[in-house]
Amino acid sequence: MTEEKKAGIEEKLLEFPLAEYAYIRPEELTFPDRVRYICKTECPRYNTSWACPPAVGTVEECRERCLSYEEGFMFTTFSEVPDIANLEETLTFREEHERITRQIREIFREEGFEVLGLSTESCAICGECAYPAAPCRHPDKMFPCVESYGILVTELAERHGIQFLYGGNVVTWFSLLLLKERKDS
Repeated sequence: MTEEKKAGIEEKLLEFPLAEYAYIRPEELTFPDRVRYICKTECPRYNTSWACPPAVGTVEECRERCLSYEEGFMFTTFSEVPDIANLEETLTFREEHERITRQIREIFREEGFEVLGLSTESCAICGECAYPAAPCRHPDKMFPCVESYGILVTELAERHGIQFLYGGNVVTWFSLLLLKERKDS
């Protein structure tokens, strides 16, 4: 991406309440087996959503998909929640982050990029996911979870100096947009 294009995008990003962001190289992503193991053994959304494993593919398929992109844009937003221990209530606060992620993805698309968007937690657009009986009802709104791809997002954040532990009842939401210039742009 040219510096001129990056500057234009960053000007548009000023409209959003981003905590921090960084441009990354897909080669920096790590895919440790333990991330997918945690999905499989600890997450109640495993095997229930198009945004989660196994629907997103094997870790190797996800890795290959990510590495087919030229660069990435990682960003965070945060929410102050009433009770961080109440997961169900906490997850209701991520809707704003998902909306922001869709809008930023659109900025990159308008600038001539193909975008693979990964975001925070599992998709919750529909009351009940169509998986596995039918295709996703909202493929253009749904973002697979960063961790569903096997990516250790906190390691990537640390590498780029992105803070994510604010303490108290503050939740940090992550998104990762992988980018490649469209051939027609």
